Amino acid sequence: MHPIVLFDGECHFCDASVQFIIQNDPEGKIHFASLQSDIGQKLLKAQDVPAHIDSMMLIDENKVYYKSAAALRICSHLNAPWKWLYPLMVAPYPIRNLFYDLIAKNRYKWFGKKESCMLPPPDIRARFLS
Repeated sequence: MHPIVLFDGECHFCDASVQFIIQNDPEGKIHFASLQSDIGQKLLKAQDVPAHIDSMMLIDENKVYYKSAAALRICSHLNAPWKWLYPLMVAPYPIRNLFYDLIAKNRYKWFGKKESCMLPPPDIRARFLS
């Protein structure tokens, strides 16, 4: 099974993050689903994700990763130099999550909110679950 990134489809920063992942994952290992989509909601329920969690998540090897753990694990699937960030997982998660939480809390204010999810180009569309 491919790793799946669940992202906020209304967030410009999250959309930019998905585009970044696509550009740095040329083998197409990572797949995507919007948190707002039906499949995103089904995946959240199947993984027993608490309702208050609205950050980018990664489902990998049937485990769910949140916040900085998700971001760093995503990096482990990307090309160098991004995969070299994964060893930062040894840092205590409260410290890792300080920066993540600051951006997540202000993502709409700083980057704006979209009316709908992006429509990926045909060559990328198969990586988006529906």
